[in-house]
Amino acid sequence: MYIIDTALKTRQEAGNPIRVAMVGAGFMGRGIANQIVNSVPGMELVAIFNRSVEGAVRAYSEAGLDNIRTVKTLGELEDAIAQGVPAATDDAMLLCRAESIDAIIEVTGAIEFGAQVVLEAIAHKKHVVLMNAELDATIGPILKVYADRAGVVLSACDGDQPGVQMNLYRFVKSIGLTPLLCGNIKGLQDPYRNPTTQEGFAKQWGQKAHMVTSFADGTKISFEQAIVANATGMTVAKRGMYGYDFNRNADALVEQFNLKYTGHIDDCTKLYDVDELKSLGGIVDYVVGVRPGPGVFVFGTHDDPKQKHYLNLYKLGEGPLYSFYTPYHLCHFEVPLSVARVVLFQDAVLAPAAGPKVDVVATAKIDLKAGETLDGIGYYMTYGQCETAEITQAQRLLPMGLAEGCRLKRDIPRDQVLTYDDVELPAGRLCDKLRAEQDAYFAPAKVPVLI
Repeated sequence: MYIIDTALKTRQEAGNPIRVAMVGAGFMGRGIANQIVNSVPGMELVAIFNRSVEGAVRAYSEAGLDNIRTVKTLGELEDAIAQGVPAATDDAMLLCRAESIDAIIEVTGAIEFGAQVVLEAIAHKKHVVLMNAELDATIGPILKVYADRAGVVLSACDGDQPGVQMNLYRFVKSIGLTPLLCGNIKGLQDPYRNPTTQEGFAKQWGQKAHMVTSFADGTKISFEQAIVANATGMTVAKRGMYGYDFNRNADALVEQFNLKYTGHIDDCTKLYDVDELKSLGGIVDYVVGVRPGPGVFVFGTHDDPKQKHYLNLYKLGEGPLYSFYTPYHLCHFEVPLSVARVVLFQDAVLAPAAGPKVDVVATAKIDLKAGETLDGIGYYMTYGQCETAEITQAQRLLPMGLAEGCRLKRDIPRDQVLTYDDVELPAGRLCDKLRAEQDAYFAPAKVPVLI
């Protein structure tokens, strides 16, 4: 963290700021724009894409900038950057192709469009910072392959829970413990929430109802924990994760696990069997209704009795699991730090370590009927659950990130996981092509049979 501010100061004093473009100017995008413009010396937000160019102009205006230039061609964009004039456009590919731009922040949450943007940016040697767990969890591993080949960094971001978990994971590992669980703290989990039930909350905060729903119904946390698993090599202990819910089941959990429960995440180390966690190579999970919320946590262990004595002295308890947590996540405030890490130090905040370890699979939120076309993430028809990549592949389960637009071949009862055999995929999607490429690229090597 502290090396970043010094490096950015150096870039500012040299008159050589990091030049960043942003794809998407919604609720989070506007926050990022405001943060870069007003709080990050050494970095300039030189261009913003939005489907309606008015949204891009709004993001700049809310950050206090005027004299914004709308651009339609690559030449116009390069001229605006050279003249120090903020550029707004409805053509995202211009940002990917501009030689004057160092990095792209992708903030759309869209999978098909996001895939097109990321591939184009990589092809033009742009670093990419994703605030798009949906894309990352669906086809992040193969996009990372493309980025590695091009010599650029593809990374998730600080501030969002996955990045905060990864920072904490790296810290815990760096002081000699073995992280065995990366977790997220939620205030609500109900897979049957929909945009109608969440409309009031969304209006209160100026957000879109389907986006709020994706948090409430568990889909978003599934995407987030999947990308943490893919970055750390961890897995899930069961479909959907354990997801201990103290809002609904506190008394039963206290009795079952013999907890001394005060309502804090530190009390939850007793929920997990350290031998199971070790045998699985660590897991990702979440808990509902404990403090500090919203925050993240990592449970680690230590095998050295001398160090365990010190940990007990430092009030972390007797183990075998020790609790570390970050009591907040500040989303857009920290995203520019991710850009600096990537551009200045080639340090990815969070990226797939290899092939997928955990996928997010589409599950029926209601009874579905043959002939219906599935709606999108956070809507009325499906929710996402974590599942191991191995089971997802073996059972041909339908990734949640690919479900939108699929046409059902048969009736599916509520809470049943969908498979590829249950649907017809839309024709011609890049995301389906990349997913197939990812499955083939990371398929287990076949051992030849010797006769």
